Amino acid sequence: MIPILAQAATEGLQVTAGWYMGLAAVLFAIGSAGLLLRRNALVMFMSIELMLNSVNLTFVAADSGIGSLEGQISALFIMVVAAAEVTVGLAIIVAVFRKRATASVDDLAELSG
Repeated sequence: MIPILAQAATEGLQVTAGWYMGLAAVLFAIGSAGLLLRRNALVMFMSIELMLNSVNLTFVAADSGIGSLEGQISALFIMVVAAAEVTVGLAIIVAVFRKRATASVDDLAELSG
């Protein structure tokens, strides 16, 4: 066993809401970096989904610290909006990919008219 994990197991360290908030911040940073740095529409789309899921994790972690249900209800609404976004967004990306044979955002900018 890794010494740090063995020490954590023997000392009984608990994962608090702060750990989840830190994980959500890291996931949000990865998603925003993917959105800003990548030019593929599918990768950008997945980055947005990662950012939405990090917000869900934040709501649920804050909710567990407070002890109410509002965070979980908000996370449920965000998942519903994300599912609708995935449906419409992927349909648009697939339709453009069939016409253009590329998913590059730079090439899609030429479609504006």
